[in-house]
Amino acid sequence: MNNGQPIIETNISRKARWKTILRNTAYIIGALLIFLFALELMLSSLQHLGKTAAETIILATSNPFTALFIGLLITAIIQSSTATTSMTVALVASGSLTLESAVPIIMGANVGTTITSTIVSLGFLPKKKEFRRAVAAGTYHDFFNILTVIILFPLEYYFQFLSHLSQSIATTFFKQPIGPVAGNFSLVGGGFGTFTDWLVNTIGNGFILIVVSLVLLFGSILFFRKVLTNLLGFASPERFQRFFFHSQLKSFAWGVLTTAAIRSSSVTTSLVVPLVAKKIVTLRKAVPFILGANIGTTISAFLAAMVNSNVAISIAIAHFLFNFIGVLIFFPIPGIKEIPIKLAMGLGRLTLKYRLAGLLYLLVMFFFIPFSLIYFNRNAVSITELTYKKTENNQTSYFTVITKTFENQSMSNLIVYPGEKNNEPSQIYSVYRRNNLLIINNELFELNKPGFCRDGEDRDGKFEMCIREIMPQLTLNPNLSLDSVFVFEKVYDRQINSTTWCYISSPANLLVKKEKRDTLNNVISSEELFSLVKK
Repeated sequence: MNNGQPIIETNISRKARWKTILRNTAYIIGALLIFLFALELMLSSLQHLGKTAAETIILATSNPFTALFIGLLITAIIQSSTATTSMTVALVASGSLTLESAVPIIMGANVGTTITSTIVSLGFLPKKKEFRRAVAAGTYHDFFNILTVIILFPLEYYFQFLSHLSQSIATTFFKQPIGPVAGNFSLVGGGFGTFTDWLVNTIGNGFILIVVSLVLLFGSILFFRKVLTNLLGFASPERFQRFFFHSQLKSFAWGVLTTAAIRSSSVTTSLVVPLVAKKIVTLRKAVPFILGANIGTTISAFLAAMVNSNVAISIAIAHFLFNFIGVLIFFPIPGIKEIPIKLAMGLGRLTLKYRLAGLLYLLVMFFFIPFSLIYFNRNAVSITELTYKKTENNQTSYFTVITKTFENQSMSNLIVYPGEKNNEPSQIYSVYRRNNLLIINNELFELNKPGFCRDGEDRDGKFEMCIREIMPQLTLNPNLSLDSVFVFEKVYDRQINSTTWCYISSPANLLVKKEKRDTLNNVISSEELFSLVKK
C-alpha cells in the first residue's frame, strides 16, 4: 500500500497540472476573443462617431512630426504599443487615416512602449549599483528604438520609404487593393458583426462605445500578460535565465515567441530589467531577447489586419519593417551594435553620480521633448477647404474636399466629402509633386510646354494626353481666380465620341476644373472649383 501511494499522488498531480493547462488555455482563447471583439467594437464606434471624430484624428496627425509624438505620448501614457498599433490599424482600415499619416504614429508607439521598462528600472533607485544596471537594461530598448527612428523617420518624411515599401509588399504578396476602403471592414470575419451592430444601435453614443472598447482592449492585454506569465514560469529568475538566455540565437527566438504570445514587448523587456539589475544575466546577453521582443510585438498589428481582411495590411507590414530594419542595423553589425549598448550603459553610470538622472531622462524624453516638438510644429501643415460644383445632365450638385499640405514635403492629402462637410469622408487620396511631375489620385500630369503629349494606359484603356495651353490666369467666378493653369486634353482610343479636359493649377498642385466634351467640343459634364478657403 505504501509503495502505491506515490503513484496515486503522481497521477493526482498530473491531473491537476493538465487541468491548470486547460484552464489557462481557455483563459488565453477567451482573452483573444475579447481582444478581437474590442477591436471590432472600436472600429464600429469610430464609424458611428462619423465625421467629427474622423476629422479630429486626421487633423491631429496631419503633420508627420505631430503624428510621431502623438504615437509616443499615447503609448507612454497607456503603456501599450499593442493598443496604439491596433487602433492605428483600425483607423487606416476605416479610412480615417492615410498610410502616410499612420506610419509616424507606429514609429512613435515603438519609442513610447519603452517607457515601461524605464519605469521598472526606477524601482531599484534605493540601491546604487543595482539601479545603474537596471537603468542600462531599461533604457537599452529606448535607445534602440530612438536610433531606429533617427535613421528611418527622415527617409519616411522626405521619401515615404516605409509607406511605399509596405504598400508594394502588400499589393504584391497579399493582394491588398489600392485606393480607399470600400464597404465595411471586419476584423473577425463578421463573427461579431451582428452583435456589435446591435450594441452600437442600442447604446447609440460613440464616445461611450469607444471607452467600453478601450477598457476591453486593455483588459484583455493585461489578462494575457498575467496568464502567460504564470504559465511560463516567469516568476523564477533562475528558470528564466536558464530557459531563455543560453545562446544569442535562442535568446532572440524566445524574445520573438514570448512577445508574440503575450502581445506586449513592454512586459517581456521589463522582465529583463530585474535580471540584469541583480546580475543574473548581463546586458549584452539580454540584448538579443529585447530585439526579438521588438519583432514579436508586431504580431498584434498583423492579427488586427489579416483576420478576414487585408485592407490595412500595409500598416502592419510597415510596423514589422520598422522593427526588422532596426534589428538588421543594430544586431549583426559589431561596431554599430555597440552604440545603443554604450548609450544605455553611459546613462546607467550617470545615475551613480546623480540618482535623479534616470527620472529626469524619463520626463524629458517621453514628455517634455514630445510636447515641445508638437508645439513648435503645430503650424507645419496648411489646410485648405475646397468646394466643387458638379454639373451632369443639367443637374448640379456639390462636394467638399479638404487638402492638407505638409511643410518641406512633396506630398499632400485630399479628403473628399460627398455633399456637405458634415457627412463622413468618402475618399482619401494623396497628391505628390516632384519638379514638373504631379500625381493626383494616381493620375500623372507632366507640366511641360504646350503641345507636349504622352501615351498612357489606365483601367479605362489606352489614351493620349496633350497640353493644349497654359493659361496665365483662370477666373472661375468673381471671387476665385488661379494662376498658371495647365490645360490637358485626354483622348482614349476606345472613346471616339468624347474627350476629357483637365485644368491643373501648377502653384496650388490642384485640379481646378474637369470637363467631358463631345466631338463638337460641347461640354457634356463638368466639375469646377466653386470656392476656396485657406486655414
